[in-house]
Amino acid sequence: MNLFKKIIFGAAVMGLMAAGDASAAGKIVIDGSTTVGPIAKAFAAYFHKKTGIDVTVSESGSGNGAKSLINKTCDIADMSRPMEPKEIAAAKANGVNPVEHVVALDGLSMIVHPSNPVAKLTTAQIHDIYLGKITNWKQVGGPNAQIVFVQRESNSGTQECFEKLVMKDDKIAPAAETAASNGAVKSRVASTPNAIGFVGLGFVDKSVKPLIVNGVKPSIATVRNGSYVLHRPLFMYTNGQPKGDVAKFINLPKTPDGKRMISELGFVNK
Repeated sequence: MNLFKKIIFGAAVMGLMAAGDASAAGKIVIDGSTTVGPIAKAFAAYFHKKTGIDVTVSESGSGNGAKSLINKTCDIADMSRPMEPKEIAAAKANGVNPVEHVVALDGLSMIVHPSNPVAKLTTAQIHDIYLGKITNWKQVGGPNAQIVFVQRESNSGTQECFEKLVMKDDKIAPAAETAASNGAVKSRVASTPNAIGFVGLGFVDKSVKPLIVNGVKPSIATVRNGSYVLHRPLFMYTNGQPKGDVAKFINLPKTPDGKRMISELGFVNK
């Protein structure tokens, strides 16, 4: 395990603290996406070591991150999807001016158990699995086994991206299991031979197998060049243009150390 993957655990402990006053001097409060969480935690530990500034990181989902920014209980909202017009309107009604910062790029990796012989699917097949139309792995060249398909919770930016990129206007079937985080999806798939789920590229490890989608394997290179169809930007939002310590933190993705952390965590520099 590399240095930055080790230090995020220290930041994770800080993330258990309550958000409190987002305007407190000498402190930065971050809330939101579990996908962006590893980047925020690595940045938090690095920033604290460099500056002595305490940075708390909570992972309540992109939707809740937006709510925290709107309610002025965080300085930075981590989001794995853009803020929605209704969220921006609510923010402005509360005197908050959301400013978008793209911190990295990510691939939405479709994952299965390593023992599953299926190595590739099309977006149409994935759509039909989550629609409940394809119910057995033998229908896509796999074993005669019922498919266990896992989704994220409704306030997840990753869920919203999946619905936009794969499901279009169709609803996911009620039979889908729901997991609360990227890590929970990975754990369920890693322990369930017949499961399929989706996670951010940085969460893929040897416990699961990423699928080739539309003939392209998810990787840093294919996300960067756009050939992997299930790709997206990752965001941090601030109230207005950031200043002081928050500005220094937000600018980390532009620095050599920030770029290195993003790469080592499995994400893609923009």
